[in-house]
Amino acid sequence: MELLGAFMSKLRNRHFLAMDAVAFLLTPLAALILRMDGTLPLDRYGRSLVVVTIVFLLVKMAVFFRGGLYSRFWRYAGLDELARIALVGVIALVIQTALFLLVLQPIGWVGRDFPRSVPVVEGILALLVAGAIRYSVPWAARRVQKRGPRSDAKRLLVAGAGSAGMMMVLEMQRNPDLGMWPVAFVDDALDKQNMNIKGVPVLGQCKDIARVAEVTGAQLVVIAMPTAPGKVIRDIVRRCEDVDIETKIMPGMYELLGGRVGIKQLRDVDIEDLLRREPIQTDIAALGDLLRGKRVLVTGGGGSIGSELCRQVLRFDPQSLVILGHGENSVFHVHRELLKLQEQVRARSQGGQNTVIDSVIADIRFPDRIQNIFEQYRPQVVFHSAAHKHVPLMEENPSEAITNNVLGTRILLDASELVGVDHFVMISTDKAVNPSSIMGATKRVAELLVHQAALRNGRPYVAVRFGNVLGSRGSVVETFKEQILAGGPVTVTHPQMMRYFMTIPEAVQLVLQAAALGKGGEIFMLDMGEPLRILDLAHDIIELSGLTVGHDIDVVFTGIRPGEKLSEELHLEGEEYEPTPHDKIRSVRQVADLLPQRLDRAVISLISAAQSDNRRRIMAGLRLLVPEFLQKGPGAEEIAPAPNGLHLEVAEPLIADATMTTSRTLHPPRQADETV
Repeated sequence: MELLGAFMSKLRNRHFLAMDAVAFLLTPLAALILRMDGTLPLDRYGRSLVVVTIVFLLVKMAVFFRGGLYSRFWRYAGLDELARIALVGVIALVIQTALFLLVLQPIGWVGRDFPRSVPVVEGILALLVAGAIRYSVPWAARRVQKRGPRSDAKRLLVAGAGSAGMMMVLEMQRNPDLGMWPVAFVDDALDKQNMNIKGVPVLGQCKDIARVAEVTGAQLVVIAMPTAPGKVIRDIVRRCEDVDIETKIMPGMYELLGGRVGIKQLRDVDIEDLLRREPIQTDIAALGDLLRGKRVLVTGGGGSIGSELCRQVLRFDPQSLVILGHGENSVFHVHRELLKLQEQVRARSQGGQNTVIDSVIADIRFPDRIQNIFEQYRPQVVFHSAAHKHVPLMEENPSEAITNNVLGTRILLDASELVGVDHFVMISTDKAVNPSSIMGATKRVAELLVHQAALRNGRPYVAVRFGNVLGSRGSVVETFKEQILAGGPVTVTHPQMMRYFMTIPEAVQLVLQAAALGKGGEIFMLDMGEPLRILDLAHDIIELSGLTVGHDIDVVFTGIRPGEKLSEELHLEGEEYEPTPHDKIRSVRQVADLLPQRLDRAVISLISAAQSDNRRRIMAGLRLLVPEFLQKGPGAEEIAPAPNGLHLEVAEPLIADATMTTSRTLHPPRQADETV
């Protein structure tokens, strides 16, 4: 049997062509014998049989070629291939029967007494033979693969008896040398209980992991649920930890969609799995209309959000993609990754994916440089993710936060309007809502500038707010991992500190959806789920590292840092949210009513204060533009803005309204952080 399987596995489509030809030379003869009850009067039907054999052979060869039966890999043939064989076989039967009745007999090539049922019988026989030839390959392969596990194979319990779990089991059975052998499923679906899937029994629900593991002697649990929410993953991991069983997980849906991993790959459970939420329903058609064939530019393209934006935008085959960033190393690595990703897509699709990918190193605070870039590349869609994001650092360096987050955004908006950018999407933050930090206040001012530009030009220029993202540079998760590697302690600012978290791919996918929904001037707020206590997050990461809190690693509280809140807010006073066509995105109603009067003069004065590094004027300017700003810093209490207008001296304008001209040279800026 192993020799037969080895032989069958080497068959290619040219071999199937030869076998079909031989078989189809014999099926008319077999059909005639069946019709004549075992007799074969060649003296009577010999000439007609030869004509029928040749014509039917040519018909089937042509139809089989056209139907794609000689361009498939039959080792993994399934229902789709079976349906294809049936369809092609029926088409061939109809054509040859029509030729027999309407052409061959009327013109006398086939005798009038030749049995008219032969074309139908022959077509059925040919269909059965063609299917048998092709399905002998996967049958032989399965027979060969029905070997037992290696003596040292780990006994595997699969959590999830859906399509992903079935694929996992098939891979283990086909490749015993992987060293894992499935012994049971657990699944919460009641209709699957006590059933067998690919020879592996479903012995309980996920809550029964401990019992099933004991009964089967399982040594490893694989979570095969790519779409399961984080709550389910957390429960399974906790049950495995209780009985000290090793746990692995298949990639989640966002990783699979990104093309970076395959469904058969296993890895350790990570914190992203514990926070996983239901997959986002993507409006592919709307995103295609927004991005396909367009010129797209992403600022902060080397950062966490910006680079993921580039990856997901590339999937929609834009005409060009410009990665604009200030950090040369990060931009270089992202550019190289995108080129590799593009080659993989081309290889899979055998064409397509002709996007021109360019890298541009630039600081968004230099107006002449930004204007030249926009005039050169003429983008139609701009995603603005370049920003300073680190709250405590921006408290210490407010001038940098303003020149990067406010001045940089204004320069980009002016350049966008000058070249006629159709869509402008600014990445904002939940920290812009009732901000307690300078970083949050500057992002709120940037939102106001986007709204103002949208009112001025009538185009879909929008801002999108969301909370913390897992895996971004400087995120709390990365900090915790570094502290654990160093032996601890893990530092938490306050036991009741709460934050909203999203994965980077999820956040970017919703940003793209919001961009497609934008009509002009909206603030979109992403549904971030339930807030998570930072202390619980620290405990989860420690336990996933195989350590025990208080025994192996201590958690210490360091106190709230400048500019931080215990919990982030989702609503500004006066903002009313309304639903959008996407259930995970909401929009602020009547944004224009929230724009302060004399916005341009106030922003210009704020920028001037930042360039002179005058903290006193900076704080006053932020509180003037963002009255809800709660920050109390050095100099903030010394100036309170007048209730009915500006009281600050307006500096010489750096940027005229809706132009890119400057009245003096900017001070050389310090390096900008490109992530959000």
